[in-house]
Amino acid sequence: MSTPADLKARIAPWQAAMATSPRTFRSAYEDLFSRDCTVRMCAPFGDRTLDWHLNDYVALLVAFPDLERRDMIVTAGTTPEGQDWVGCMGNYMGTFLAPFLDIPPTGHLAHMRYHEFFRLEDGKVTEAQIIWDIPELMMQAGAWPMAPQLGAFLCTPGPMTQDGLTDYEEGEMALNHVIAMLTDLCRHPAEGGPEVMQLDRYWHPHFNWYGPAGIGTGRGISGFRHWHQIPFLRAMPDRKLDAMGDLMSHWIAEGPYVAETGWPNMRLTITGDGWMGIAPAGQEVTLRSLDFWRLEGNLIRENWVLVDLLDLYRQIGVDVLARMREFNAARSLAPIKIPSGL
Repeated sequence: MSTPADLKARIAPWQAAMATSPRTFRSAYEDLFSRDCTVRMCAPFGDRTLDWHLNDYVALLVAFPDLERRDMIVTAGTTPEGQDWVGCMGNYMGTFLAPFLDIPPTGHLAHMRYHEFFRLEDGKVTEAQIIWDIPELMMQAGAWPMAPQLGAFLCTPGPMTQDGLTDYEEGEMALNHVIAMLTDLCRHPAEGGPEVMQLDRYWHPHFNWYGPAGIGTGRGISGFRHWHQIPFLRAMPDRKLDAMGDLMSHWIAEGPYVAETGWPNMRLTITGDGWMGIAPAGQEVTLRSLDFWRLEGNLIRENWVLVDLLDLYRQIGVDVLARMREFNAARSLAPIKIPSGL
């Protein structure tokens, strides 16, 4: 069985190649990914063949010619089912000089968070699950066409401890803690009020919850509940988590870090007063969520969450990018050239 360090070392050349020329990147990409790899990309991309997925990265390099990949958490391990996975959280950063998915360029440094998970077999990536926080890029361009987010907007930071790239031993304790927390979280509202979730038992008093753009970031139980959980549960109280029907998560843990893939891993119905400005259509939807947790002592101190919000909108018949194009029909999408200033 591969160690976490072995798995991380296998993807390291590809990570480094993200900061080099497209030709070097292509070589590292083809060396890492199996030709029949299943690539599950967030909306609007969808499931990709290997060549199309490579084109997604090339398009990103065209929009950000000085693109940097800044990994802040890389965790790896073997799931209870015996699969080897590596999970990466970080920010793509660079000067936004050309349109990306018709998002207007800004000419300024921009950031887009990514959560990328890779399943390895015999040294090759055979499955990838990837969410790029495209709404985060739209907001920086002043091109977000949906309801304002409730939580704070910020460039998501790495762990407070700055140890997200460290190799650790098995994280069974941390994994059990997170799964117990999610189990109790799902007891509300069906089994009682907020007290049945026992939030104080699992979460640090000053924890940070880093949600995707469109939801935003909250701090502490009050920030988490007011800016995310209360509106979320009021709109979709019947949420169901993984291990039900077609829902499935893969769990890995290293030391104080826990990571989960899910494609999808939650099923719910938009009812109540709706969510994020979405009308209560009474329609069942699924959510794709790729998450990381960091424990401090025996409590969760930080939680990084990316949800494929554009796919959620797609399921209820809303094309967010098409709506954005309507809002920005009079804006120029021409590439920006900035003189050196010398």
